[in-house]
Amino acid sequence: MNLESAITEVVIALVGRPNVGKSTLFNVLTKSRDALVADYPGLTRDRKYGRFHFESSEFIVIDTGGLSGESEELDSHMEKQTRLAVVESDIILFMVDARDGLTPADEVIAESLRRTGKHVKLIVNKTDGLDVRSVANEFYSLGLGDPISIAASQNRGIQVMLSCVIETYDADNKDDIVADEAELSEDGSIESDEFTDEDWQEDGFKRPGDGRVKVAIIGRPNVGKSTLVNRFLGEERVVVYDMPGTTRDSVFIPFDRDGKKYTFIDTAGVRRKRSVHEVIEKFSVIKSMQAIERANVVIMMIDARTEISDQDLHLIGYVLEAGRALVLTINKWDGMDDYAKELIHKGLDKQLPFVRFAETFFISALHGSGVGKLYEAIDKAYDSATQKYSTSDLTRLLEKAVQSHQPPLVNGRRIKLRYAHQGGMNPPRIIVHGNQITKVPAVYKRYLTNFFRKELKSVGTPIMIEFKGGDANPFESSKKKKPTIYKRK
Repeated sequence: MNLESAITEVVIALVGRPNVGKSTLFNVLTKSRDALVADYPGLTRDRKYGRFHFESSEFIVIDTGGLSGESEELDSHMEKQTRLAVVESDIILFMVDARDGLTPADEVIAESLRRTGKHVKLIVNKTDGLDVRSVANEFYSLGLGDPISIAASQNRGIQVMLSCVIETYDADNKDDIVADEAELSEDGSIESDEFTDEDWQEDGFKRPGDGRVKVAIIGRPNVGKSTLVNRFLGEERVVVYDMPGTTRDSVFIPFDRDGKKYTFIDTAGVRRKRSVHEVIEKFSVIKSMQAIERANVVIMMIDARTEISDQDLHLIGYVLEAGRALVLTINKWDGMDDYAKELIHKGLDKQLPFVRFAETFFISALHGSGVGKLYEAIDKAYDSATQKYSTSDLTRLLEKAVQSHQPPLVNGRRIKLRYAHQGGMNPPRIIVHGNQITKVPAVYKRYLTNFFRKELKSVGTPIMIEFKGGDANPFESSKKKKPTIYKRK
């Protein structure tokens, strides 16, 4: 197995004093000001997680709170969410302010970051209107290599910064990757062809290369994720092994059932005990995010004995953002009275109306009640997420939808939707072509989404509707060209 190609996600933490531009750079990278906020206990609200793509690779970026740098001991003055980000990250971008120049706080923070043993790059921000060379020279004394100058608010120097950071990171970690490959090849319990490079490709029309359905189990701490995994495996009495290498502290557990191949992605690390700091093990958002990205189907677990929290909503929101198929499970359902159950049903209707496409199951992972039904739900969600549709079928459904409910008038002109085709799977992406598509209201887009979901009998997966302008005919290539007639003069 080629781990270098399997490890596609690198975690980048933005660290520095307050007001050096960390949040601005975060928004530039993620191209959004509405990034996921991890509001876990013990973490402050300004710890934000986002993702971005660069050169065909995907990255997770963490925006942290500012560091005071008032002491040589980083841990004594670093915010708790910043400590977690530093430990979870592969790369630390230490940001400084070019207009403030080198400060004593910068020197203290730099010294502390060097002791982490992480890959640290020095980013000099707010260089717009300044002599870049003279400003950068001042920061060489920090001993973090060549400073990289950017102007995040102007979106200048970002591409150069990313190219330099990733290039040096890959070079520094090349030897470690080779060593990991050698270690895996000596382990007879893991076959090298079990997980192929194709397995991790995000091509819209490729199913997993090894034929396995990858199922991530996510949820808040102590919701019962480990119990559910053990219940699955205990019922099937399979021999399992830990698959290290692709996601830190996540465990890949392959197993077969009734001729079908699955791989559970356990974010809790229950099958492999490591000496991980308790806070990091308990509140690692990174592991859940990476598991969602790796999965085809996500089982979101909610504790029936607690209220639906912001953490639950944030995780579900990230599942939808990633476009993964979803199965909701309400755990610890056993022993609850009718009144408590009624409150749970009302809470689901009130707080989760946007995931009605997902099947909901009330289970007891500890006692096994309702767990057997999850297999069928996983299969249905996966089949819906990876189903392929023809252009003619989708266009026919589009015409039916338009006939049932016409698009609105814009400046006296009717929006015309001409044809539809599929643009990808997991999630299914339906591309609708027409004119005035930029003026299609959100309510009509929701109507089309619900219409296609109902007509296609799609279960457990979001459907993405995208609009494109132009009057090109998708069947034009199949038509025979008329012969050119030359008239004799």
